[in-house]
Amino acid sequence: MTVALAEIMPPTRAPLVAVQAPIVTARGEDTTALADVKAKIRTRGLSFFYGNQQALHENDLAIAEGKVTAIIGPSGCGKSTHIRVYNRIFELYRDQRATGSVLLDGVNVLDPKVDVIELRRRVGMIFQKPTPFPTTIFENVAYGLRLHYRVDALDLHRRVEEALVRAALWNEVKDKLHRPAMALSGGQQQRLCIARAIAVEPEILLMDEPCSAIDPVATAHIEELIAELKQRLTIVLVTHNMQQAARVSDYTAFFYEGVIVEVGGTKQIFTKPSQKKTEDYITGRFG
Repeated sequence: MTVALAEIMPPTRAPLVAVQAPIVTARGEDTTALADVKAKIRTRGLSFFYGNQQALHENDLAIAEGKVTAIIGPSGCGKSTHIRVYNRIFELYRDQRATGSVLLDGVNVLDPKVDVIELRRRVGMIFQKPTPFPTTIFENVAYGLRLHYRVDALDLHRRVEEALVRAALWNEVKDKLHRPAMALSGGQQQRLCIARAIAVEPEILLMDEPCSAIDPVATAHIEELIAELKQRLTIVLVTHNMQQAARVSDYTAFFYEGVIVEVGGTKQIFTKPSQKKTEDYITGRFG
């Protein structure tokens, strides 16, 4: 629990071909190249290092505003590392550094002058395993609201309820808000973490394998929730599950050994990839 809390609690304020199973693609996606879309985030020459070991190599990627972008690739290819630069969560760990730029609405978030707390309000994150705080359901959601806003008791309760409704959890917890969050099921805990993240009105939600530790029924709830949330948010989804990427995303980026091999509309990536390595991965020849 100590590690999980360290990952999500902010630091002190600082200057800012035939596949193995049928794949159904998301409906109505735009297959325009990502370089041509309106980007909420754009990385340029992004490289990342764990000590002297380089994990990312000159990543250029545009994240389309108001869309779901899936990041796929084999284990250890740099998917999670890449998105953890977006809100500078990597800075909580020693001997990790990023070079290049990550532009959020045109502003480089790697600039030391950027307020990290405000950045993490704008760019929320959901981790692989649910990470509720060891307190009540209500206090989990209220935490960020108290941190970022001046809210009276009435407004606080209203906004907590609204976040739980948007996270499709309210009906399950409305009569037990003051019970421990850790008593919830795994799927409920993950939706609670989503409620906690969206309560502070982020513009972007990073989801790092959010369904890998929960059951299929809970996974279906999360996927339905993603479809709802993208009406108001830009979402970046890291996933090993290509079926999931095809179901919920508008765009897909394929990573391999820290390099972005191919990016495009999800339908194009899953039915007619331009790169042989992408095709080999999609069809299960490796990974």
